[in-house]
Amino acid sequence: MHDRNLLVSAGDDAGVYRISRDRALVQTVDFFTPIVDDAFAYGQIAAANALSDVYAMGGRPITAMNLMGIPSDKVPPPIINRILQGGAAKLKEARCVLVGGHTIRNPEPIYGLAITGMVSPRRVLINAAARADDLLVLTKPLGTGIITTGIKRGMTSRLLQKKVIDLMGRLNTAGTEVAERALARAGTDVTGFGLLGQLGSLCRTSGVGAEIFANRVPVISPEVLVLIARGCVSGGSRENLAAANLIVEWNHASDGFKTILTDAQTSGGLLLCVPPRNWTAVQKVLKRHRTPCAAVIGRIIRSAKPRIRVMI
Repeated sequence: MHDRNLLVSAGDDAGVYRISRDRALVQTVDFFTPIVDDAFAYGQIAAANALSDVYAMGGRPITAMNLMGIPSDKVPPPIINRILQGGAAKLKEARCVLVGGHTIRNPEPIYGLAITGMVSPRRVLINAAARADDLLVLTKPLGTGIITTGIKRGMTSRLLQKKVIDLMGRLNTAGTEVAERALARAGTDVTGFGLLGQLGSLCRTSGVGAEIFANRVPVISPEVLVLIARGCVSGGSRENLAAANLIVEWNHASDGFKTILTDAQTSGGLLLCVPPRNWTAVQKVLKRHRTPCAAVIGRIIRSAKPRIRVMI
């Protein structure tokens, strides 16, 4: 059924429904199986990941509901409590109120949240508004999927584990202020489809292409390339690369770099399309929100097809 108040639906980071002239609801849901051993950290990461969709739309999270599936014969109550405590701690940081939730028995643990936020209908960040010459700004370095695969296989250093857990737990709060100040034209967050998957979707819906500057793309650690060489690449990331090959001009990029650009991220950063005149103001916002990085990794270009060129 068509509803003129449904401003954004499938194909973007979250749904947006207008409830008045100046207010709209942002609604999203996300959950996944454990990607780290620490139960509290898993809860924090899952919450940050779910909240990110609201920030990516330029919204402010308001309420949240837990979603949990647990094999009760394998996961004891103290571990369940630690997962929920981790999620609650991250919601408190986001000033988002936990109002309930639902738990079921499941063969393997899953945890996540349904989040409701608020946004101005005139300030929503969507995928379909990018324009030629916009700067592509990334707010977190890449490599979480490769590193968490390495963690599961016991191949990573403790220092790298700590670094990636901290990174995945960071909130993308800057998205709200960037949108409210109309500093970006379009945006998304980098998640399971990888940087190029998210960028490809943005280009397709906006009717543009993009260039990526290889030497400007931030990576969490040089250890990421070592892990790639040792086969720490998930099945989802391999699928992302196969899909990217259909729209990307690689220009002699290395196999390792291709893997990084298509790595399936968990609780990744924001990818913002910023008019050049707004870049200085955006830098100040990102610094104020203590984002892990504020890297201009490319630009939007005119293109009849959603082509992406990697510039070496």
